[in-house]
Amino acid sequence: MWRAMLEPALFFLAPFLAYAALLVLRRNAVFIGDSWGRGTVSLLTLAGLAAAVAWMVYFGFKAERHSGAYVPAHIEDGKLVPGRME
Repeated sequence: MWRAMLEPALFFLAPFLAYAALLVLRRNAVFIGDSWGRGTVSLLTLAGLAAAVAWMVYFGFKAERHSGAYVPAHIEDGKLVPGRME
């Protein structure tokens, strides 16, 4: 479950981290408000949202699909048999 939440969050944050790295390489102050104007933050937010949505769409198409029937967990000979796809 964590993977489903963490991966899109990382794709959203990637443009912000790349911009911060660019500021460091240019020797600009990263934590000064002038470096993070409204237009810059808006552009980074849109880029992050586009990257996160693109990743979720790609992952949705790439995900493994099962075509069999699901057999729920049950007790067999006194032992718990986990659920599985058949």
